[in-house]
Amino acid sequence: MTKQNNKSTPTSHRQQVADKKPLIYGGVIVLLIAVTPFIFYSYKSFPEGNLWETFLFEWETAYGSWFNTAWYVTSKIVPLLLLSIWFFTCKHWWHWIILVPLFMYAFQLWNILNVTNSMDEVELLYLFPFMMVLIPFVYLIRAKLFSKIRGNDLKAFEEELGQKRTIGDQIKDLFR
Repeated sequence: MTKQNNKSTPTSHRQQVADKKPLIYGGVIVLLIAVTPFIFYSYKSFPEGNLWETFLFEWETAYGSWFNTAWYVTSKIVPLLLLSIWFFTCKHWWHWIILVPLFMYAFQLWNILNVTNSMDEVELLYLFPFMMVLIPFVYLIRAKLFSKIRGNDLKAFEEELGQKRTIGDQIKDLFR
């Protein structure tokens, strides 16, 4: 026989800790989102020159000034952080498509940190093969989900894919 858990039944310490974990994770996520404006505007605290001197180190930047370098980096890190949070917390079937802009910002940040002259220019060339795999994968997930919802079997789905249709018909099918 199972006991009902009512208010008079004491809960164990382990259960109380387990109940607080989602609150702690949620609190950390909210804190990260809340500090993103401070992270972004932290570039204003960097020096204007291209040589950064402290009592610990001297560091020279390849970009015009440390102010510019910090602006480039923070303008890539903040969207990367927010898209990562969105990807890892999203429960929708389409959350895999968030990887496209996430990887785009990651490639841009990589180009900045590698001090290449092709900043924000060639990441599409690296992203295109990834997109060619990911976008059809997400569309197939969508098709399988909608076929289950509508009650269609895979044979009807394959027959529909095999039909010749105009581009206009294909676009209409995307939005039905």
